[in-house]
Amino acid sequence: MHKPDTRAPETPATRFLRQHGIAFSSHLYEYEEHGGTAVSSRELNVSEHAVVKTLVMEDENAQPLIVLMHGDRKVSTKELARQIPCKHVETCKPETANRHTGFLVGGTSPFGTRKTMPIYMERTILDLPLVYINGGRRGFLVGIHPHDLLRVLKPMLVQVAN
Repeated sequence: MHKPDTRAPETPATRFLRQHGIAFSSHLYEYEEHGGTAVSSRELNVSEHAVVKTLVMEDENAQPLIVLMHGDRKVSTKELARQIPCKHVETCKPETANRHTGFLVGGTSPFGTRKTMPIYMERTILDLPLVYINGGRRGFLVGIHPHDLLRVLKPMLVQVAN
């Protein structure tokens, strides 16, 4: 089991979690450019399925939205568009995602974003006992109970995993 780190950074995400009374553990690891959840799961010695990625996407009107997805799965944008419903969904460019969230890509957290955006979460994330999700900085994940995600983010549950 990975030991929580006492040198964890204070970020808009951790402030948001504390303000909402959400218990979380902090996990720092060596960030690798384009390493994604494969690196964080390896470094924390947890299943990549339990590492939840925060994806910033936009619809056909360039309205931003966040999708929370298992690290080892991809989002079917076609299925997502059908379920939300809208015509078309695509991933934002990194600089656009940064503008919407206030976080750098690779350090994007769904907590404490600059703009409030609709959040969609893969339903099966709720089946996990604990998930690891970005804490608002590259190389920093927080361990959190998935039902706390439901409580504070109030995401719409979707089934769009590939």
